[in-house]
Order: sequence, then structure tokens, then C-alpha cells
Amino acid sequence: MRVLVVCTGNICRSPAVERLLAAGLGGTFRGQGAGGLTPAIEVSSAGAGAVVGAAMTDEMADLVSANGGAVTGFEARQLTAEMIASADVVLTATRRHRSSVVELVPAAVRRTFTLREFARLAATVESAELPGAGSTTADRLAALIPLATARRGSVRPKQAADDDVVDPYGGGGALYATSFAQLEPAVRTIVSTVRL
Repeated sequence: MRVLVVCTGNICRSPAVERLLAAGLGGTFRGQGAGGLTPAIEVSSAGAGAVVGAAMTDEMADLVSANGGAVTGFEARQLTAEMIASADVVLTATRRHRSSVVELVPAAVRRTFTLREFARLAATVESAELPGAGSTTADRLAALIPLATARRGSVRPKQAADDDVVDPYGGGGALYATSFAQLEPAVRTIVSTVRL
């Protein structure tokens, strides 16, 4: 299973989600070795207007590290159509990023969600709807995608902005805390839905 996370610069929101999701799902992230074995879940990220080659911002790295995510070895990269086409699911920071992904690869529309949208839809899925005993986290994540897609029209946010994660870049610690407080619970919801 390949998960791609997208934001603007690929230095704040998407790397935070990449590293937290990889930790929570027992997957690997781009650049992390898997001991010679192919990982069941690989999480990567990219930016629609990436600061190519840059590290995660210090403020976001501190929040990710404090919550169990690895922060070393990260380098921002520019989003490409090939990345989208090879992903099983694409999670974006905002609705605008979701539109950008679908403009690049229209066929990705049914497997592209904002992070908070995907979490909201995942929260409506009963454990019995996902593969049970003998299945892997990757199996359950794969099964969650079409279930989330099918619920998209019936489970709506209170307001559209509830699907977005605020961009903290250039802001102070309070804005980073706000952004993290929007993305971290969404990651936690997705992880708790698919982990056995």
C-alpha cells in the first residue's frame, strides 16, 4: 500500500503526516530502509510548490518528534503526476491541494481525500466492515478506501473549512500548535480504524 501526503511546501504539514502515519501504521517512510523486505505500507509526501531539498521546519519537527514520529533524513520534493499515479491513496492538507492532485491526475479522484475528510469518513466505518482475523493493517487500509469513497456524499463536515489543515509556515508556535492539533487527531483516527 502506497500512501502519498500532499501540502504546499512539503516542509510542515505533509512531512508531519507522513512520519506520524508511518509510525502509527507500522509502515515505512520514503528513505527509510525496511531491512531488505518490501514494506506492507509505505508513506511518502510531496509539495504542490515544494521547497525542494529542504528539511522539515524545526517547529513541526519538534511536534512530530514529541509525538513518536521520526524526523531525521527528510527532504522536501515536488509533487509529480507519477507520484500520484503510483499511490493507492492520496491525502492532502486542504481542499485546494486535493483539487491540484485531481487536476494533475483526474483518475485519482476517487482515491484522493483531504486528511481530515478521510479521517471523518473512516470514523463512520465499523470494524466488522473491514477484513478481520488474519488480515494485515495494509489489507484493512486498502478496504477502507472504497468504503470512505462511498460515504463521501453522505458524511459532510459542519463547514467546508473543517476539511483543511491550516498552513503554519511563517507563523509562530501558536499557529504550529493549531495546525498540529488539526492533523494529529486525524492521523490517530485513521490509525485506530485500520490497526487490529
